[in-house]
Amino acid sequence: MAERKPIESWLTDMDGVLIHEGVPIPGADSFIKKLRESDKPFLVLTNNSIYTPRDLHARLARMGLDVPMENIWTSALATAKFLDDQRPGGTAYAIGEAGLTTALHEIGYVLTDQDPDYVVLGETRTYSFEALTKAIRLILGGARFISTNPDETGPSAEGPLPATGSVAALITKATGKDPYFVGKPNPLMMRAGLNAIGAHSESSAMIGDRMDTDVLAGLEAGMKTFLVLTGLTTPADIDRYPFRPSKVVDSIADLVDRI
Repeated sequence: MAERKPIESWLTDMDGVLIHEGVPIPGADSFIKKLRESDKPFLVLTNNSIYTPRDLHARLARMGLDVPMENIWTSALATAKFLDDQRPGGTAYAIGEAGLTTALHEIGYVLTDQDPDYVVLGETRTYSFEALTKAIRLILGGARFISTNPDETGPSAEGPLPATGSVAALITKATGKDPYFVGKPNPLMMRAGLNAIGAHSESSAMIGDRMDTDVLAGLEAGMKTFLVLTGLTTPADIDRYPFRPSKVVDSIADLVDRI
């Protein structure tokens, strides 16, 4: 097997790697600082489509993590990029927050509930029965079903919350139509992110806390993968999967010297 190229660009998940329930994970500030000083291309990724890059930049800054907006890549941005490639200037009925609707507006999409090209399901903490009913009827009427990400649950201080994947399953049950998920583990999200920063998979690394999204997406995109144990995955979980990360480390602090 040919030896991999040195790591010249870094992609890292946000929740469970850099922050946990609104608190920076030790070493995250040093990692981001060293990345910025190195001038190496990097992205902070999240499957959460609620927030815009501007929102996330401000939230991370309040935690002491200085991540420029152009270095933040969300499933909402990846979804908008996918739709712009597939059907430029299209229409969509979107369920979600500003992160999704802003991304769709910025590619020139019209948001409508009148015969849209797509129903786009994103993350929100206020899914309404009325909106879901409208989505189901539009899909049954011929709209294509897209979802920003397949995560079935999300973290909160009180415990897991139902997330986009769970709501997508409800719509699928009612319509018989499966969505196309753009976010991780779809390598499409990773490749689009790499293109956005002018990086290449063979010289890039993905850092994540989940085997089923972060590591799988990095693996399928052709990147070196690092699993950190500060999030959802425990050492005992790793052997449950038929694939492995390139390396397992305790936390992001262990990777600062790799930059």
